[in-house]
Amino acid sequence: MAHPLFTAQPAWQTLGLPVLRIITGLLMAYHGLEVFDATQMAEYTHWEMIKVMPAAKAMVYLAKLLELVTGCCFIIGLFTKVAALLMAALMLFICFKIGNGQFYYSDQHPFLFAMLAMVFFFTGPVRWSVDQLLFKDKGFERSGDSYGNQV
Repeated sequence: MAHPLFTAQPAWQTLGLPVLRIITGLLMAYHGLEVFDATQMAEYTHWEMIKVMPAAKAMVYLAKLLELVTGCCFIIGLFTKVAALLMAALMLFICFKIGNGQFYYSDQHPFLFAMLAMVFFFTGPVRWSVDQLLFKDKGFERSGDSYGNQV
């Protein structure tokens, strides 16, 4: 019998994925807290790539608020798939429109946040989530987790 590290079976998905979801949410919410820092928000509106946007100040505040809200949704696992799509769209916009689109180098952070968000779009919150409580009768207990394993 092969060692578990050398199999195609997922490892600790029912515990590992929720921990990753919560950490991702904490990091995103931390970035979103800048919405309460007027000095930092004013600095963002002076960036050349933001100044040319319509309603630049409103866009900066909307983006930071979206970071905070999607981060909080990830932390508690509320509307995870919707939050994941919003987070991915925002981070890809930041990577390719605000940044230089060099996701392989200087714009890695927003790109990696987008990739993590897509993981949770595809898997859902897995466990330890409000979604699990809200949608209990819609698949978590009946069919197992997103990998088809019984939870």
